[in-house]
Amino acid sequence: MGTVGLKSVQKSFGDTTIVEQLDLDFPDGSFTVLVGPSGCGKSTTLRMIAGLESVSGGTITINGKDVTHLEPRDRNIAMVFQNYALYPHLTVLENIAFPLRATKIPREAARQRAQEIADSLGLGHLTHRKPKELSGGQQQRVAIGRAIIREPAVFLFDEPLSNLDAKLRVETRSELLAIQRRLGVTSIYVTHDQEEAMTLSDRMVVMREGKIAQVGTPSEVYSSPTNVFVATFVGSPKMNILPGVLEDSTFTIESGHSWSLPHAHAGSVFVGLRPEDLLLVPDDRGHAVIEQIELLGPRAVVALSLSGVKLVSVVEAAELASLAVGKAVTVTFRPESTHLFDGDTEERVPTQVLQREG
Repeated sequence: MGTVGLKSVQKSFGDTTIVEQLDLDFPDGSFTVLVGPSGCGKSTTLRMIAGLESVSGGTITINGKDVTHLEPRDRNIAMVFQNYALYPHLTVLENIAFPLRATKIPREAARQRAQEIADSLGLGHLTHRKPKELSGGQQQRVAIGRAIIREPAVFLFDEPLSNLDAKLRVETRSELLAIQRRLGVTSIYVTHDQEEAMTLSDRMVVMREGKIAQVGTPSEVYSSPTNVFVATFVGSPKMNILPGVLEDSTFTIESGHSWSLPHAHAGSVFVGLRPEDLLLVPDDRGHAVIEQIELLGPRAVVALSLSGVKLVSVVEAAELASLAVGKAVTVTFRPESTHLFDGDTEERVPTQVLQREG
C-alpha cells in the first residue's frame, strides 16, 4: 500500500523551532501513533506529511517518491480530522461518495461503492440521513468512510476521537482498529492520550518539545522507558519517581528510608516504580500514610505520603479491608520491577542485575 519516510524533517516559525530533525520510517501496513503533550510537535509533523504545512528542512517520501513540496491532493493520502469536516447539506451516502466526484467514475458506480463502504462501517441503514442527525461516533465513521473510498496509500488521523465521550471513544477506537487491520493501509495517528496510543498502535513515537523521546512497540515503551519523561507520560496512574542515592545495592532517599536493590550501579539516581509494583503492608510503625483511596471496580488507586514524598499504588479491591485513609503502612516493592534513571540526565541507566548467592 504505502510507506512513509521522514529524513531530517524540521519546522520553524521565525526563530522558534517546532519540530527538530525528525528521522522516521513508517512501514507498509503499519499503525503508528505519534503521542505527546500539547505543543510537542506531533500535529505539526502530521500536517507536514499531509502537505498542509510546509517543511523548513528535510525530505518527506511516500512509497519512495519525494513529496516534500507536492500539494496534498498529489500525495495519495487521506486525512481524518478531529471535527469530522462533513458537508452538512449532504447525506451520509453523498458525503462518503464525495471524493469520487472529481474523478471519472460514473455517478452510479460511485454511489454503489459508497453504499458498500457504509455497509461495512455499520452505516448502511443511515445513508439517507444528514450529519446533524447522527451521533458523534457515527459522524466519525462517515469521515473514515470518506477517507476509505479514495483508496489512499496512507491514512492520517488528527486526534479523531477527542470530541467523543469516554464510552463512545472506546467503542469507536475498537472499530477504527478493526477497519485498519482489515484494509491494511499504512496509518499515522496523532493523540495526546497515551492510553489511546497504547491500545491502537503497532508502534508508538513519543514526542517531546519537537523531538523524538522514544520509538517502540507499546510493550517496549511501557516496560523500558528511555527516560523519566517517557516513564511518567506512559502509564496510568503514572510511574512513581523517587530521587536518591544507590550505593552497594542499597537505595536511600533524602528522608533516610532505604531499600535493597539488585542493581550494580552507584551514584545519584531516580528509581521508577509502576503503581502496580508498589506494595503496601499495614504497619502501625510504617512511615507512609494513606491520604486517599479511589475505588475502580476490582482495583483501587491508593495515594500516600512517605515523609513528604507523594506515591501512588494500585491494589486489588480485596486488599482494602486492611487499608484506610490515615492509616500507616510500610512501602515495599518488587526489586526486579524497578526502573533506574541517571540523577543528572534523567536517562535510563543500563542496569546490571547482581547475581545473588544461594
